Amino acid sequence: MPPRSNALKHAAARPLLWLAALLAVYLCAPFVASVPQLDSADWANVDWHATWSAVGVSVASATVASLVILLGGVPLGYFLARSDSRRMALLGFVVQLPLALPPLTSGVLLLFLLGPYSLIGRFTGGVLTDSFTGIVLAQTFVAAPFLIIAAKSAFAAVDPVLDDVAATLGHHAGSRFFRVMLPVAWPAIRAGLALAWLRAFGEFGATVMVAYHPYSLPVYTYVVFGGQGLPAMMPLLLPTLAIAIVCAALSIYSLRPKPTLEQTSNGDDALEPGTDLTASQRDAIDRRLAFHLQRRLGAFDLDLAWTPATRRLAIIGPSGSGKSLALRLIAGLESNASSTVRLGATDLHALPPERRQIGYMPQDYGLFPHMSVARQLAFPVDADPASARYWLEHLGLAQLLGRLPHQLSFGQRQRVALARALTRHSELLLFDEPFAALDTPRRRRLQQSLRALQREIAAVTIIVTHDPDEAALLADEVLVVEQGRVLQAGFIDAVFERPATLRVAALLGLHNVGEGAISASGRLAIAQGLTLDTGASARGLAAGQRVMWRVSPHALAVTPNGAHAGVVDAVELRRGERYVRVNIAGVRFDIASDDASLRESAPCRVDIHARGVTVWPACGARQVSPA
Repeated sequence: MPPRSNALKHAAARPLLWLAALLAVYLCAPFVASVPQLDSADWANVDWHATWSAVGVSVASATVASLVILLGGVPLGYFLARSDSRRMALLGFVVQLPLALPPLTSGVLLLFLLGPYSLIGRFTGGVLTDSFTGIVLAQTFVAAPFLIIAAKSAFAAVDPVLDDVAATLGHHAGSRFFRVMLPVAWPAIRAGLALAWLRAFGEFGATVMVAYHPYSLPVYTYVVFGGQGLPAMMPLLLPTLAIAIVCAALSIYSLRPKPTLEQTSNGDDALEPGTDLTASQRDAIDRRLAFHLQRRLGAFDLDLAWTPATRRLAIIGPSGSGKSLALRLIAGLESNASSTVRLGATDLHALPPERRQIGYMPQDYGLFPHMSVARQLAFPVDADPASARYWLEHLGLAQLLGRLPHQLSFGQRQRVALARALTRHSELLLFDEPFAALDTPRRRRLQQSLRALQREIAAVTIIVTHDPDEAALLADEVLVVEQGRVLQAGFIDAVFERPATLRVAALLGLHNVGEGAISASGRLAIAQGLTLDTGASARGLAAGQRVMWRVSPHALAVTPNGAHAGVVDAVELRRGERYVRVNIAGVRFDIASDDASLRESAPCRVDIHARGVTVWPACGARQVSPA
């Protein structure tokens, strides 16, 4: 950045710096002002027995109140974060009200509930006021919102896909909460708990209304100040300041970044060679998948049925087409009584996700951030130790057992997620856009790695993707979907060679595809003045019949005496191969050509060889424009 730009940047930030400094000075000034008072404090007349008794009461009551708040506040924060109902939103508003109320007002409200003349007070004989219990109740009321808000924010920040993955690994709701959700959210909850404890320790207003006796430290400080004045305050403030300093120091220490291992370079993304699979694994009987998925979400209506014949499958479609929703329905993460999923002889739709014996892998593979590789592999409910050891060696993970997910490369994360699913002998592996966030070189390496593993395992794999090349590499059959409906399903070669509609061709990224009709002479009429020889592919098609057509880019050649006149529309590079887009009679064709003389807007002559033209019956549609 030029020096003048830097100067302008710093000049613009200067007012913000002054505002920040002004508030920081004000917040620090009272501590500085208290230092000279150490010499003038009335140390001789301090009742240390009463002082330490008040400190003990405050520490003990704040600790008990924090424990009560922790036991109830964490579940409350969890349900507030997980629910979007209006009732829960109203509840969340009410439980935060003590933050907005003056402490004395909170104390009056507690007296209405717990005072000696209230229904509860008469029932308990007044023991809830002017007692240690009363202090705890007052502190709990005013301090609980700090933990509830922290817990709600912490649980809301946890990626819900972790809960989904844990469910597919065999864990019920309670286990998922204590083993996944709570540990991931705990750092933020711990900070909220510290704030709640400090708030309870320093609580005065509500406490003095509900429980004047026994003296807590804030109440005792108020009493001494009224009787002895300011000189007696410093000895009473020292315990509070010391506790606050210790808590602040612990908080700062806990926030210090922990040393981590260097993340492995991208070159480690490829699958490392391992030993061959055992005969029993190689000879495992393939189990075929069949499903009919139905789900309505607002205006979106999903209705997909598919009975593939192979075990390497792909679902392809644009964003919002229902691909990921279909995967979640297969995994049991979206409930719908009308959907059916069958794997071999097992009706998966009758089982909860934790009993479907599947591996569900979202884009980042759903590794639990607080678990090492070793713990990840041991996490599935029915993990097989022998299988875990095998896959550790076979996938090259034996040296990574102590690492956390953020210390792994993307390829290593993929392998850990695969090993975790395979340790429980998963019969169905579901991948939701597994390579969408990666750069092209790494994506290709990981695709090849997954393809190599697919050849070795007997599990059915479903890849959800919007990348046609990925689907062609990782699947034997493909389901093309859009707006919750099946556009075409079948073997990869058949679908790519003969898309059912132009929309399917566009979603598959196919070029030189369109719609025309068979002329009386048996030629393919594409546009006014443009007819092509079709060779044997048009046999059995009647004159006038509407057909789909496709021309191979290598069947077109730019020659000086070509049969068709055209104009170059564009020149593109695709994976290092040069393509020229030529407009012939209003129809655009992509031609593989290394002729550097062909540039945009240049006229040319083109031959189209009949052997590269394919036609098949199809419904009426417009021509596909190359992407």
